Amino acid sequence: MSRTATRNLTQGSPLRLILSFASPLLFGFLFQQFYSFVDTAIVGKVLGAAKLAAVGDTGSINFLVLGFVQGACAGFSIPIAQAFGARDEAGMRKYVSASIYLSAALSIVVAIITSLACPWMLRLMNTPEEIIDSSVSYIRIIFMGIPVTVLYNMASGILRSLGDSKTPVYFLILASLVNVVLDLVLILYVHMDVAGAAVATLISQLVSGVGCVLVMIRRFPVLRLSAEDRKPDFVLMRRLMLVGLPMGLQYSITAIGSIVVQWSVNGLGVSAVAAVAAGGKLSMFFCCVFDALATTMATYCGQNMGAREVIRIQKGVRAASMIGILYSILALLVIVLFAPVLLSIFVDAAAEPEVMRMAVAYIRYNGLFYIPLMFVNVLRFSIQGMGYTKVAMLAGVFEMIARTLVALFLVPALGFTGASLSNPAAWVLADLFLFPCYFQVIRSLSQRLHVPALSIRKYRLRKEGQHAHSLSRRSARQHGGSPCTGKRHSRDLA
Repeated sequence: MSRTATRNLTQGSPLRLILSFASPLLFGFLFQQFYSFVDTAIVGKVLGAAKLAAVGDTGSINFLVLGFVQGACAGFSIPIAQAFGARDEAGMRKYVSASIYLSAALSIVVAIITSLACPWMLRLMNTPEEIIDSSVSYIRIIFMGIPVTVLYNMASGILRSLGDSKTPVYFLILASLVNVVLDLVLILYVHMDVAGAAVATLISQLVSGVGCVLVMIRRFPVLRLSAEDRKPDFVLMRRLMLVGLPMGLQYSITAIGSIVVQWSVNGLGVSAVAAVAAGGKLSMFFCCVFDALATTMATYCGQNMGAREVIRIQKGVRAASMIGILYSILALLVIVLFAPVLLSIFVDAAAEPEVMRMAVAYIRYNGLFYIPLMFVNVLRFSIQGMGYTKVAMLAGVFEMIARTLVALFLVPALGFTGASLSNPAAWVLADLFLFPCYFQVIRSLSQRLHVPALSIRKYRLRKEGQHAHSLSRRSARQHGGSPCTGKRHSRDLA
């Protein structure tokens, strides 16, 4: 297979591969959050807390809709990664072609439905009347631009499936700079209010999406589709949907719980909504490492699944978990010490002291549970990369259940503190499901592929070592040698 500009994750040290693959992704996510920060900072500082609340109030339905299409695109890329790992070049191109057709159809349908339904969805969430017009103005533009969002996610997903995690990052950096400039122009000078932030986001995403597509065409000969490859293959489309739709639904199911929590927070007033918007935005910045690890593990496990390397999958999960634990401890330390300083980017503490107080509490509660969040990302995306997307989707159900229970019982009882506990509760409950699922998937794969899992291999090596040691001692006694080495002493040999 032609390997120009591609990267094989089925050979070499799992720890080094994961670090080198995740590092560009991390920079990409950080830059993505950077221009999201600029949106939030300009809206919060220039337009005020009410406008910040309006944008923040759309976060959960934004996650519901965009999470679905982004998750579906990520799911479509998993069979591509598996075909690449299995050295099936022709099959990989057919999957790429099928994913393009599905992504285009999905984005158009979802964009039409959601842009028409967004006022109804916001009112269903109990959005305060004083901010609902601004919320609708912002989120409708975002939903109308869903095809642009899908373009980038589809192209970057295909590139990562072939081991290229750097190219999407380069265009995210470019998009970040474009977004910053457009934010300043459209909000400060054109006076487009929150709609300016939405337009800036879509234009920057278009830049990054088109850039990734051009690189795919020019630098990856293996992705150049022939007329035969471009023929619609409904069998492959069905396979992609069986992988992609559960992955998309996983995000949407998780988002339903977030919508219920947002509904309960909306009942606490505009200050609470603004605090969650600011605290959530800062938390997303710290979670970039977890997102990078998750995306890495989906590709890593996908390629190694195609190569039937179950032991390498386990070693990779362990390496990613070790990285995530160390980072989680460091992130918590930073949050405990510097949360007010960092949140001042979004909130003027002198003008909005109550918003600042609640935002600090929110981010600190989240930071305490970053290790469970890390395992949610690593285990779920590893399971998805191995092809068990329906199993991974159920983790989203547990997150939804936890957030719903918190919204219905803890928020009325504890107020904003209850809302701050919604994410930690969701992460812990998801982990209680994911850990046994991961080990069951490994056992199932080992049996289906007729290869040993890491624990089985270690057990066999230990038993073989014990047996060899026993034979060595017996041979030593028979020949007068050392019971430790099975060899004769030097004076006996003389």
